[in-house]
Amino acid sequence: MKMKTIARLMPLLAAGLASGQAAAAGFQLLEQNASGIGNAYAGSAAVAENASTIFFNPAGMTQLKDREVSVGLSLVRPTFKFKNQDSSVGAFNNAGNGGDAGSWAFLPNAYMSWALTKDVYAGVGFGAPFGLMTEYSSPWVGGAHALKFDIKTYNINPSIAWRVNEKVSVGAGINFQRMEVEYARLVSSSAVPLPQVMALNGTRATLSASDNSWGWNIGALFTLSPSTKVGVSYRSKIKHELEGRLQPSGPAAAAIGTRSATADVELPDTFILSVAQSLNDKWEMLGDISWTGWSSIPAVNIVPSTGDVEKLDTRFRDTWRYALGANYRLNDTVKLKFGVAYDQTPVPGAQHRLVSLPDNNRTWFSTGAQLKLDKDARLDLGVAYLFVPESHIDNNQSTPANPRTDKGYVKGVYDARVWILGAQYSMAF
Repeated sequence: MKMKTIARLMPLLAAGLASGQAAAAGFQLLEQNASGIGNAYAGSAAVAENASTIFFNPAGMTQLKDREVSVGLSLVRPTFKFKNQDSSVGAFNNAGNGGDAGSWAFLPNAYMSWALTKDVYAGVGFGAPFGLMTEYSSPWVGGAHALKFDIKTYNINPSIAWRVNEKVSVGAGINFQRMEVEYARLVSSSAVPLPQVMALNGTRATLSASDNSWGWNIGALFTLSPSTKVGVSYRSKIKHELEGRLQPSGPAAAAIGTRSATADVELPDTFILSVAQSLNDKWEMLGDISWTGWSSIPAVNIVPSTGDVEKLDTRFRDTWRYALGANYRLNDTVKLKFGVAYDQTPVPGAQHRLVSLPDNNRTWFSTGAQLKLDKDARLDLGVAYLFVPESHIDNNQSTPANPRTDKGYVKGVYDARVWILGAQYSMAF
């Protein structure tokens, strides 16, 4: 019966492991399981409560049963509503505010682990560690900055873990990752009354590019006492050399023509330090400090085969995230989960905030529950609300001397928030 259940669940692997609205700061996706949502992902590298530990700390596989599978789905709903404050965007000065640039995203994940010996475990995970989509209603004042920005990643993570002794376990994995990007904007915001420039105003350019690349991850789990576990993990940078095409549409499309294009992006490395502490037979406390090396993306240069290079000047900075969680065992069947977290943004300020990534610091408020369905099966449910303060943008990309590259000056404020819902089914067999 359990093998039949697994067979029904595994098609989730092909159900779209990728595109998503970034719920962590930047365009990182913490939702590599749904079981951590209730704790705001506190203790992520230490809890090892199901096979999704393959992503957060592969050493945690040594805490699992001989064979385990875990599949989950997170639903993310961000809101990004722009309010114009004296933007100067030439031909688009009287355009709208773009509506809500956020929308629902669905993030599945799946993991399987198995014991090769009593001390050596292997596993494989499928997920999407980075993703983003913002899409504005057109026309809007920032249309020459971006109409749509869509990042997808697909990550396959085979891993191995070794129990050195009863106190120490170590693990490692390799990551095959595919990245796909779609970036659409209006070619120019210039209001210069020349026929060829006015044609540019109504012309849309779309970059479609992709790349496959490799990375690695390591982790260690220390059982300091029967009630205390400490986990550490590190995931490497992954450099993507994106290749694709830049395709125009609209009045000047024929004159511009479709061109090949490239862009290099080095996705950041991450480090996590986690602790899980049982206080008694009812309460467990969880903590998490994590670091993300976002400075690996100081800018993104889009290089077409002919014409001007386009620079997305991100100036990203490295960030920290702090999370605190608690579990309360209500009875033998139900465990309640709680969590709060503070998540720094890599965006250094209003002058470098992009309309494609109107990001800011986030505060998580989370709760959830774990239901024990039988001795080998569990269902986790979680919900989180992410409070995002007003995000000001003061991004000047005007080039009056060159109307063909004039994106205009976008100034305003974003009203933003995020809701996350998730469910994770885990079982041993």
